[in-house]
Amino acid sequence: MSENKKSIEEMLDEVDGIIERLESGDIPLEDSFKIYEKGMKSIKEINSRIDKVEKKIIELDASEGEEV
Repeated sequence: MSENKKSIEEMLDEVDGIIERLESGDIPLEDSFKIYEKGMKSIKEINSRIDKVEKKIIELDASEGEEV
């Protein structure tokens, strides 16, 4: 499943797993950098999706306020 097809919850679970792996200290430093990079990309995608949802909510609230 591609990053864009995963739900926000699935991506957050993935980031939690990445954090656990990094905190374990059981992986080589080079692998840690790769895992960290993947986690940061996931966090950016999560933030982007949340921003889009927030904008939609603001737009809906604004349009509902005009109809009242």
